[in-house]
Amino acid sequence: MNKQAILEGLLFVSGDEGLSIPKIKEILEVDNKELEKILLDLKEEYSKDSRGIKLEVLGTNLKLTTKKEHKDYYQKVFEDNNNFYSQSVLETLAIIAYNAPITRVQIDEIRGVNSSYIIRKLLSREMIKDVGKSDLPGRPTLYDVTLKFLDYFGLSSKDDLPKLEIKEEVDEDVELYTSKYEDE
Repeated sequence: MNKQAILEGLLFVSGDEGLSIPKIKEILEVDNKELEKILLDLKEEYSKDSRGIKLEVLGTNLKLTTKKEHKDYYQKVFEDNNNFYSQSVLETLAIIAYNAPITRVQIDEIRGVNSSYIIRKLLSREMIKDVGKSDLPGRPTLYDVTLKFLDYFGLSSKDDLPKLEIKEEVDEDVELYTSKYEDE
Protein backbone atom coordinates (compact mmCIF):
# COMPACT_ATOMS: atom_id res chain seq x y z
CA MET A 1 0.00 0.00 0.00
CA ASN A 2 1.32 3.46 -0.96
CA LYS A 3 1.16 5.52 2.25
CA GLN A 4 2.06 8.69 0.38
CA ALA A 5 -1.06 8.29 -1.78
CA ILE A 6 -3.14 7.52 1.32
CA LEU A 7 -1.83 10.65 3.03
CA GLU A 8 -2.64 12.73 -0.03
CA GLY A 9 -6.20 11.40 0.02
CA LEU A 10 -6.50 12.00 3.77
CA LEU A 11 -5.37 15.60 3.40
CA PHE A 12 -7.75 16.10 0.48
CA VAL A 13 -10.81 14.80 2.36
CA SER A 14 -9.89 16.73 5.51
CA GLY A 15 -10.32 19.95 3.49
CA ASP A 16 -9.70 23.31 5.15
CA GLU A 17 -9.20 21.74 8.55
CA GLY A 18 -6.20 19.62 7.58
CA LEU A 19 -4.86 16.92 9.89
CA SER A 20 -2.52 17.04 12.85
CA ILE A 21 0.76 15.10 12.76
CA PRO A 22 -0.28 12.85 15.67
CA LYS A 23 -3.56 12.02 13.89
CA ILE A 24 -1.72 11.25 10.64
CA LYS A 25 0.74 8.98 12.48
CA GLU A 26 -2.16 7.20 14.16
CA ILE A 27 -4.11 6.66 10.92
CA LEU A 28 -1.11 5.57 8.83
CA GLU A 29 0.39 3.59 11.72
CA VAL A 30 3.87 5.08 11.18
CA ASP A 31 6.59 6.54 13.41
CA ASN A 32 8.14 10.02 13.15
CA LYS A 33 10.94 8.91 10.84
CA GLU A 34 8.66 7.15 8.37
CA LEU A 35 6.18 10.06 8.38
CA GLU A 36 9.00 12.54 7.79
CA LYS A 37 10.09 10.55 4.71
CA ILE A 38 6.51 10.43 3.39
CA LEU A 39 6.08 14.18 3.93
CA LEU A 40 9.38 15.06 2.27
CA ASP A 41 8.53 12.92 -0.76
CA LEU A 42 5.05 14.43 -1.00
CA LYS A 43 6.38 17.97 -0.62
CA GLU A 44 8.98 17.31 -3.35
CA GLU A 45 6.27 15.98 -5.65
CA TYR A 46 4.14 19.10 -5.09
CA SER A 47 7.09 21.44 -5.70
CA LYS A 48 7.10 20.48 -9.39
CA ASP A 49 5.79 23.05 -11.86
CA SER A 50 3.31 20.51 -13.17
CA ARG A 51 1.42 20.50 -9.84
CA GLY A 52 -1.15 23.08 -8.75
CA ILE A 53 -1.20 22.27 -5.04
CA LYS A 54 1.31 22.19 -2.23
CA LEU A 55 1.65 20.80 1.28
CA GLU A 56 1.30 23.54 3.90
CA VAL A 57 1.43 23.81 7.68
CA LEU A 58 -1.50 25.70 9.22
CA GLY A 59 -1.06 26.05 12.95
CA THR A 60 -0.41 22.48 14.05
CA ASN A 61 -2.12 20.89 11.05
CA LEU A 62 -0.95 19.80 7.62
CA LYS A 63 -3.20 20.54 4.66
CA LEU A 64 -3.23 20.82 0.91
CA THR A 65 -3.41 24.34 -0.52
CA THR A 66 -3.20 25.93 -3.92
CA LYS A 67 0.03 27.51 -5.08
CA LYS A 68 0.24 31.28 -4.62
CA GLU A 69 1.73 31.82 -8.06
CA HIS A 70 -1.60 30.70 -9.60
CA LYS A 71 -3.65 33.05 -7.41
CA ASP A 72 -4.82 35.27 -10.29
CA TYR A 73 -6.47 32.29 -11.99
CA TYR A 74 -8.14 31.07 -8.80
CA GLN A 75 -9.53 34.52 -8.05
CA LYS A 76 -11.48 34.48 -11.32
CA VAL A 77 -13.62 31.69 -9.87
CA PHE A 78 -14.46 33.75 -6.80
CA GLU A 79 -14.81 37.25 -8.28
CA ASP A 80 -18.39 37.49 -7.02
CA ASN A 81 -17.19 37.01 -3.43
CA ASN A 82 -14.53 39.74 -3.62
CA ASN A 83 -17.07 42.41 -2.65
CA PHE A 84 -17.26 40.88 0.82
CA TYR A 85 -13.77 42.06 1.76
CA SER A 86 -14.50 45.77 1.78
CA GLN A 87 -12.34 48.31 3.58
CA SER A 88 -14.58 48.16 6.68
CA VAL A 89 -14.47 44.35 6.80
CA LEU A 90 -10.68 44.28 6.46
CA GLU A 91 -10.36 47.01 9.08
CA THR A 92 -12.51 45.03 11.51
CA LEU A 93 -10.58 41.83 10.82
CA ALA A 94 -7.28 43.61 11.48
CA ILE A 95 -8.58 45.04 14.76
CA ILE A 96 -9.69 41.59 15.91
CA ALA A 97 -6.50 39.86 14.75
CA TYR A 98 -4.20 42.30 16.54
CA ASN A 99 -6.30 42.81 19.70
CA ALA A 100 -8.01 39.46 20.34
CA PRO A 101 -9.73 38.51 22.46
CA ILE A 102 -11.81 41.65 21.98
CA THR A 103 -15.45 42.66 22.47
CA ARG A 104 -17.70 44.33 19.89
CA VAL A 105 -17.80 47.52 21.96
CA GLN A 106 -14.00 47.66 22.02
CA ILE A 107 -13.96 47.18 18.23
CA ASP A 108 -16.54 49.98 17.89
CA GLU A 109 -14.40 52.28 20.05
CA ILE A 110 -11.35 51.70 17.84
CA ARG A 111 -13.28 52.07 14.57
CA GLY A 112 -15.53 54.89 15.75
CA VAL A 113 -18.62 53.25 14.24
CA ASN A 114 -20.96 50.37 15.05
CA SER A 115 -19.53 47.04 13.87
CA SER A 116 -22.45 44.71 14.67
CA TYR A 117 -23.34 44.00 11.04
CA ILE A 118 -19.73 43.35 10.01
CA ILE A 119 -19.17 41.04 12.99
CA ARG A 120 -22.27 39.02 12.03
CA LYS A 121 -20.94 38.76 8.44
CA LEU A 122 -17.50 37.67 9.67
CA LEU A 123 -19.06 35.09 11.99
CA SER A 124 -21.20 33.70 9.16
CA ARG A 125 -18.12 33.44 6.92
CA GLU A 126 -16.24 31.74 9.79
CA MET A 127 -13.44 34.33 9.66
CA ILE A 128 -13.91 35.10 13.38
CA LYS A 129 -15.29 33.09 16.28
CA ASP A 130 -16.78 33.57 19.72
CA VAL A 131 -14.06 32.66 22.24
CA GLY A 132 -15.95 33.24 25.47
CA LYS A 133 -17.31 36.00 27.65
CA SER A 134 -15.54 39.04 29.07
CA ASP A 135 -15.53 39.84 32.79
CA LEU A 136 -16.75 43.34 31.93
CA PRO A 137 -20.28 44.35 33.02
CA GLY A 138 -22.88 42.58 30.91
CA ARG A 139 -20.36 39.83 30.09
CA PRO A 140 -19.97 40.75 26.40
CA THR A 141 -18.79 38.18 23.87
CA LEU A 142 -15.08 38.01 23.06
CA TYR A 143 -13.98 37.48 19.44
CA ASP A 144 -10.83 36.11 17.82
CA VAL A 145 -9.86 35.13 14.27
CA THR A 146 -10.22 31.54 13.06
CA LEU A 147 -7.99 29.08 11.24
CA LYS A 148 -9.98 29.99 8.13
CA PHE A 149 -8.77 33.60 8.54
CA LEU A 150 -5.17 32.40 8.87
CA ASP A 151 -5.58 30.16 5.84
CA TYR A 152 -7.17 32.90 3.72
CA PHE A 153 -4.31 35.29 4.43
CA GLY A 154 -1.61 32.59 4.16
CA LEU A 155 -0.54 32.69 7.80
CA SER A 156 0.57 29.75 9.95
CA SER A 157 -0.35 31.58 13.15
CA LYS A 158 -1.13 35.10 14.37
CA ASP A 159 2.60 35.44 15.08
CA ASP A 160 3.02 35.76 11.29
CA LEU A 161 0.95 38.96 11.18
CA PRO A 162 3.01 41.97 10.07
CA LYS A 163 4.43 43.88 13.01
CA LEU A 164 2.76 47.23 13.62
CA GLU A 165 4.86 50.32 14.05
CA ILE A 166 2.90 53.06 15.73
CA LYS A 167 4.62 56.38 15.54
CA GLU A 168 3.10 59.02 17.74
CA GLU A 169 3.86 62.55 16.68
CA VAL A 170 3.95 64.94 19.58
CA ASP A 171 4.47 68.62 18.97
CA GLU A 172 5.23 69.99 22.40
CA ASP A 173 5.70 73.61 21.24
CA VAL A 174 2.16 74.15 20.01
CA GLU A 175 0.79 77.55 20.93
CA LEU A 176 -2.95 77.17 21.23
CA TYR A 177 -3.97 80.80 21.74
CA THR A 178 -2.08 82.61 19.02
CA SER A 179 -2.47 82.30 15.30
CA LYS A 180 0.40 81.45 13.03
CA TYR A 181 -1.28 83.65 10.41
CA GLU A 182 -0.75 87.40 10.41
CA ASP A 183 -3.58 89.90 10.05
CA GLU A 184 -3.21 92.25 7.11
